[in-house]
Amino acid sequence: MKKKIYLFTIMLIFIACGGNNDDMLSPNPSNMTGDNTSGDNTSDDNTQDDNTSDDNTNSGWLIPFSQVKDGGPGKDGIPSINSPRFVKANDAGANFLEDTDLVIGIIKGGIVRAYPHLILDWHEIVNDSFNQDFVSINYCPLTGTAFGWKSVSNGEKSTFGVSGLLYNANLILYDRNTDSYWSQLKLQCVSGALIGDEPILERIVETNWGTWKALYPTTRVLSLDTGFKRNYDFYPYGDYKTNQGFFLFSVTPTNNELPNKERVYAIIDEHVSKVYQFGKFSGGKAIKELFNGKEYLVVGNENLINSFELNESQLNLNFEYDFTNSEVFFKDDEGNKWSVFGEAIEGPRTGEMLNASKAVVSYWFAIAAFYPNPERYIE
Repeated sequence: MKKKIYLFTIMLIFIACGGNNDDMLSPNPSNMTGDNTSGDNTSDDNTQDDNTSDDNTNSGWLIPFSQVKDGGPGKDGIPSINSPRFVKANDAGANFLEDTDLVIGIIKGGIVRAYPHLILDWHEIVNDSFNQDFVSINYCPLTGTAFGWKSVSNGEKSTFGVSGLLYNANLILYDRNTDSYWSQLKLQCVSGALIGDEPILERIVETNWGTWKALYPTTRVLSLDTGFKRNYDFYPYGDYKTNQGFFLFSVTPTNNELPNKERVYAIIDEHVSKVYQFGKFSGGKAIKELFNGKEYLVVGNENLINSFELNESQLNLNFEYDFTNSEVFFKDDEGNKWSVFGEAIEGPRTGEMLNASKAVVSYWFAIAAFYPNPERYIE
């Protein structure tokens, strides 16, 4: 085990050290053996990622400190992108993307942008600005989870960085204002001056590049001109996405109901979650769901799912999936047509916004670890 993790640590050092002026040596995926235990028996051998402290107390952390692991490259060893550049979807500079490549999409102040996984795999955080409205797009490659957070800490503009620490294989960010530590998938500051605070979420969607372009053909996409030399056409974690038993860090608890690395859509409410499999939305579907005492609309297809918490004036509406390669994603029986972000763009409710739910696309193992025994949507 120690040899396997040693090789992975070497790879992370390569990721960290390919700075602005140094050529990046691509890691060899054949060296990335990781922990090939089965997902239902994830290794508890902590020699691979042991903390320097054997303190079993939480020592100022909201999560078990003994389960906070050192990922290898250190603080900012995986560098965030702080001056992002963008290109138009039809520019030659966007040709590095295939229609099947996954992206994170956002619209803010009329600005439409996409952030490809294949860049986020190497940087994890993009600190961006929309007309002086600052947003952090953060993505954890090991759990497959992405969020958009307002870049604010302690009421002031801040940026976020990669702390180099993980909890349940998931990214721990730090904010550069207060040096507080934030668990991405727990959606909470877990250590530091802002302990207990929650990030302010932005509306994002995760889908493939082809679908995003069909929704928003005027989109711009994060450029390969990041200021860092990286081999962006190379996935740095070997067969991690497809090898169901490949874990780099121990995860607890585990759950065998679905394949560990299956991408699922999960609604999170308080400390519980409900999971929707993309395959169950093949061809398009809109459903109303009662979950944890709240009424939700869940709408999507095999490539994109989004959800909204309905208010009293919306409960009697009947919704229908209606995506035909335009901005309209669903409609209702009142004559309204809605965007994927829940904005009425045609009809009597034009301009109305549905309330965004707290939700994320995640590998199954991760959502089941952070929100144990999640409900599952069954047709």
